[in-house]
Amino acid sequence: MLQLESQLSATQMPQSTKTAILAIGGAEDKVHGREILQTFWARSGAQTAKLAIIPSASREPSIIGDRYETIFKDMGVEQLEVLDIRDRDQGRDAYYLKYVDECTGVFLTGGDQLRLCGLLAETPVMERIRDRAVQGEIALAGTSAGAAVMGHHMIGGGGSGESPNRSLVDMTMGLGLVPEVIVDQHFHNRNRMARLLSAIAMHPDRLGVGIDEDTCALFEQDGIIQVLGRGTVNIIDARDLTHTNQPHIGARDPICMNNLRLHILCHGDRYHLYERRPLSSKFNE
Repeated sequence: MLQLESQLSATQMPQSTKTAILAIGGAEDKVHGREILQTFWARSGAQTAKLAIIPSASREPSIIGDRYETIFKDMGVEQLEVLDIRDRDQGRDAYYLKYVDECTGVFLTGGDQLRLCGLLAETPVMERIRDRAVQGEIALAGTSAGAAVMGHHMIGGGGSGESPNRSLVDMTMGLGLVPEVIVDQHFHNRNRMARLLSAIAMHPDRLGVGIDEDTCALFEQDGIIQVLGRGTVNIIDARDLTHTNQPHIGARDPICMNNLRLHILCHGDRYHLYERRPLSSKFNE
């Protein structure tokens, strides 16, 4: 009987794949255990990894690029290139395109998500990265601003510490790497729950994903989100929203939203992106 239940469980539960998309809430551990960065390295092929670091979100791309290059080389990465893209013409550079075709992992650093999208959106380099990531050919990670760009809709900026309202969040287009979600980063560390709620009120068909610092939402190819790190991943599901005043109020008026679902996930927890439900945790399996 136990063997049969085990077989049924294996059949019903999608199996995780090697490559993944990692959305990191920023300020990931770069010194001690480096759990999140180690996971990206492992998903990229470990000792055989060939990495591309893209520091375009930063206003100091050379410094940031060098920092991550040192970190990953300390882990044992021998093949690594910093793609220091500072204008859109470089997004069609033949050398960069060839490297992106051959690499096993791409890492988008933090900085300004508007700057990152302005430089990379719809360039041949970014289109190739997106295609390879979606097809499961490479591991792709983004931290802070690099995580914010993951969705089709993106939070470009905004405030915190207020009730949800339209003026609290500036929405724009992201890179569409995981189009079903709207990501906010440094989540509890910068009090951004109201900001993400304001974004979801505008786009209730999307899944809100708020990621704390030193925390990662790891998107498997089979639709499972796994949580890594020391903080939480907060998932806001407005699929069953019954009422919101959002279309009828002023930009600074508070937004009401009825019948939301909120899931707060910790290290080891999992959630099914397509089925919109949490999976059994490690404590009750």
